[in-house]
Amino acid sequence: MIIKLSLLIFIALQISCATAPKFDTKNIELSLTPEQVVNDTVSTRGKTILWGGTILDIRNLKNETQIEILAYPLNTYHRPLTGKKPLGRFILLQTGYLEPASYAQGEKLTVIGKVSGTRSGKVGDTQYTYALIKAQQLHLWPDDSESTTRFHFGIGIQM
Repeated sequence: MIIKLSLLIFIALQISCATAPKFDTKNIELSLTPEQVVNDTVSTRGKTILWGGTILDIRNLKNETQIEILAYPLNTYHRPLTGKKPLGRFILLQTGYLEPASYAQGEKLTVIGKVSGTRSGKVGDTQYTYALIKAQQLHLWPDDSESTTRFHFGIGIQM
């Protein structure tokens, strides 16, 4: 009985972890932040990053989609930790069309991409320099309520 119960718990835990994306982190500059890219464009150009954050804006252009993202530190599954201090903003360029209803403001996104420089813009009335990233792999996270693993084990009588 204990072996069967242990096996059942093990399988349930494996299934609950199966929804996390698989990112190949070889050759990725994991410590690089958007602010560092802005401050040192020359040595960071061409580096591969793994960043995530909250989508602030999305624009479909003629041949690509541009997404403005507020970056946050990532957890062990590479999901943005939006309760932490933001790391800066960056602009993500994805070849082709992305559906704005899916990649809407407030959604959480993790990306592997290459630093391609910086771009000037405005945040409100303030000038801002964005790190510019060419996307290679994207993962759009489900709402927090949908991604919470609900596992309950109990013995007793429910009325």
